[in-house]
Amino acid sequence: MYRLSIDKTISAAHYLRDYEGPCARIHGHNWKVRVQVAATQLDKTGIVIDFDELEKITWQIIGRFDHQNLNEVHPFDNLNPTAENIVKYFYDQIRSVLPKGVKLDSVILWENETYRVSYAEK
Repeated sequence: MYRLSIDKTISAAHYLRDYEGPCARIHGHNWKVRVQVAATQLDKTGIVIDFDELEKITWQIIGRFDHQNLNEVHPFDNLNPTAENIVKYFYDQIRSVLPKGVKLDSVILWENETYRVSYAEK
């Protein structure tokens, strides 16, 4: 199995609904997003997917959240923008647009250098 990944960063604010604590107030993060894909076969060029293509696909999904208040952008205008909900949304959206033969292995989302959450279907 071949695996490759890219990292992208967005800056965005959010607050957690129905939460007691400081995260109930609006605050921001420089969210790091790692997208890892996998494949058992290489294409005729000898690659899983071009890094630039994977970066464009990833940015197509996550870029609309850059420099936004997540609570004001669909689907997080209704869905609580927890790290868990955000990473699952990114996973589902990226998976839906990957080329045939390229499997989304996982998406990891960092709120900061020590707090992260990942999502993968196994």
